[in-house]
Amino acid sequence: MTVFFSFFSLLFLRVPIFIVLGATSIIYIFSTGNNGLFDSVPQRLFSGVDNFSLLAIPLFMLAGELMNYGGITSRLINFAKAIVGHYKGGLAYVNVVANTFLASILGSSLAQTAMMSRVMVPAMEKEGYQREFSTATTAAAAMLGPIIPPSMIFIIYSIHAETSIGRMFIAGIMPGILLALSFILFIIYYGHRHNLPKSDKQSLKQIRASFYQVIPALSVPVIIIVGILSGIFTATESAAIACLIAILAGALFYRELKLKELPKILINTATTTATVTLLIVTAKLFGLVLTFERIPQLITEWMVTLTDSPLVFLLIVNLFLLLVGMFLDGIASLILLSPILIPVAMAFNIDPIHLGVVMCLNIVIGSLTPPVGAGLFVASSIAEVKLETLVKAIWPFLAVSLVVLALITYFPQLILWLPNMVSL
Repeated sequence: MTVFFSFFSLLFLRVPIFIVLGATSIIYIFSTGNNGLFDSVPQRLFSGVDNFSLLAIPLFMLAGELMNYGGITSRLINFAKAIVGHYKGGLAYVNVVANTFLASILGSSLAQTAMMSRVMVPAMEKEGYQREFSTATTAAAAMLGPIIPPSMIFIIYSIHAETSIGRMFIAGIMPGILLALSFILFIIYYGHRHNLPKSDKQSLKQIRASFYQVIPALSVPVIIIVGILSGIFTATESAAIACLIAILAGALFYRELKLKELPKILINTATTTATVTLLIVTAKLFGLVLTFERIPQLITEWMVTLTDSPLVFLLIVNLFLLLVGMFLDGIASLILLSPILIPVAMAFNIDPIHLGVVMCLNIVIGSLTPPVGAGLFVASSIAEVKLETLVKAIWPFLAVSLVVLALITYFPQLILWLPNMVSL
């Protein structure tokens, strides 16, 4: 009881989650008298990051930073505006389409929220959109970041589930498309109801010029997916290829990536990577607590007594993860809960790829739910919109996201048919 009291007390005090996990593990060892466990702590910490696949995380983060500084973002927005900006609510469509393109490069919803809030919210407000609607659209569309490959949370889950990162990447394509389409359908309804403005229609020549400008950016996800599917390179190696393309595009094609910006790019990448790495190693240490207390086994036995239906189990998982997402950081909850839920899912014969996509979508939705949704705070802060106003504006987007979540939960073939077509 001392351990769990310490865990929840530290969480309540808003102590960083990696400190919570590490401190709770140390308290457990002292309180139970298992001081011999200290001998295995260094090995446990090292084994947490001793995985070649984890190299994909800093490499994809680096690719995203290089493309951002290389002028990719503005060109993606211009291309999206050229193809959908002339419809009623055009800039809202541009927001979703540009975020969809950007998701195939960044893989992080918070980075995408911060970046697009600076660009899209002022542009939409200038065209006559309400600031809270513009901010809500931006934050919701940024949810696509961790779902459309490449995705940092897919990499982390794959390592815990000991499953193919490539298959997880492929499995994220359909849910990402469904999310984007659901947002567009809502904007169509909202646009006609509130008579949203539209931009001037661009000529075919302008559309063609915009397309030529984004070819290097759009080539990144294509090369990643085709390379993984064909077996030319692994997901980790594809991240290195993405970095190479980002450097060539930013420095030679767009000529906006400057040598003086490289230190800042590398520092941003290292900071993000260090944050994730600390979470992974302390979660590995916290695994000692779970193992010695038989938490995964006890939860499995409890779940089996509750129901023998995989569908009911998935409903419980969704409700549980949505609740956890309201209070706990997404990556932290994924690292913490994956070792617990994966064995239970295996007992119900649920495909780990299916479970992974369901868990990751829950986590992304949780980042936009009060009281502590990180995505909400980032969008609110950058767009200078009151949090309570933003919460009201974002609920419709969360509602359609929950519909997509229900679809992929109870129709797993929506996710699995694509990765099942390839052997990775």
